[in-house]
Amino acid sequence: MKNFINTIGFWSGFFAFIATLAYCIVQLLQLYGVLSYPMDEQLIYGTSLCIVVPFILLMLALHYITPFDKKYWSHTGLIFTILYAVFVIANYVVQLATVIPMTLKGQLAEVRVLQQTPHSMFWNFDALGYIFMGLATLVVIPAFEKHGFQKWVRRAFLAHALVTPLIAVVYFYPTYSYKLLFLGFPWAITAPLFMILLALLFRRNNI
Repeated sequence: MKNFINTIGFWSGFFAFIATLAYCIVQLLQLYGVLSYPMDEQLIYGTSLCIVVPFILLMLALHYITPFDKKYWSHTGLIFTILYAVFVIANYVVQLATVIPMTLKGQLAEVRVLQQTPHSMFWNFDALGYIFMGLATLVVIPAFEKHGFQKWVRRAFLAHALVTPLIAVVYFYPTYSYKLLFLGFPWAITAPLFMILLALLFRRNNI
């Protein structure tokens, strides 16, 4: 069973890492005008949606390998992960399955309240999702050892947690702009980093 969990943890972390990298690449392509509507939004929401399930399974696997006396922290991280998943799935499915198709039909006015635009309801859903992801990485830090390879995983989780306030500023600052979006650029480094390092921890546990 232990080997099975480590295998699931590795592949979940690997796929979460790949999906996160894909999202970051699409985001840059969109910012520089390489992609146009609707492909830009389809790829943005699609790659973001692909992060969710692997990340849940990654954090679940972490909970199962965490020593009993530290499981409070991994369990709390799992709860925040579920909150992240609920908010972002609700957003991305609505954008992909309702808003974009209705826009292409010329019927956006009928569903405009569902569109993710700065400071809209689903914009806030997206913000809460990534804030909860950051909180998940923060609260599980005590579950890792302070030596060996776990020390580097611990530092990667801490780095991502420290980026979370920047994400909150990007989403909740009164006036949104593309320049403001660059404030959250460190996320594109810390998110894939903590995912791949945790995946490698599972791989090392299976050796």
